[in-house]
Amino acid sequence: MERKYSLNDLALMTGLTTRTLRNYLAQGFLHGEKTNGVWQFTDAELDRFFCDPFVKEGLRIKRSSVVFDFLADRNKEKARSCIILDIPASRKEGDKISAFFCGKMRDASDVCFNYGWDNGLCRVILSGAADSVANIMYAYSYEF
Repeated sequence: MERKYSLNDLALMTGLTTRTLRNYLAQGFLHGEKTNGVWQFTDAELDRFFCDPFVKEGLRIKRSSVVFDFLADRNKEKARSCIILDIPASRKEGDKISAFFCGKMRDASDVCFNYGWDNGLCRVILSGAADSVANIMYAYSYEF
């Protein structure tokens, strides 16, 4: 059975707000199916979305901003970390990686997450409280 992603899952992966994603839906950049009032997206729909040149550039900028914001913040009150993972993976493996991190992010309010898959490479960016990022990375290393 093909995995379906919610609007909130997509917001977690991209770092975009659900409002921005709804605008992309209205403008035709993003396609999905609304079932019982909830947007759902297939892998194929997400592939089309992520491959759109306009969207691709916006997501690249968003990913970069996570790292730049981390580096620019000189007033950190506690230990913080920023990790970039580049993982060679098929689309199917990328879906599993994405699902893993989306699941972890539901419980990690103090971590910023960004995910992208392009031409066989998953890029995962985690930025936030050092202990939370370390816990997620430990779980990832144990799972994969």
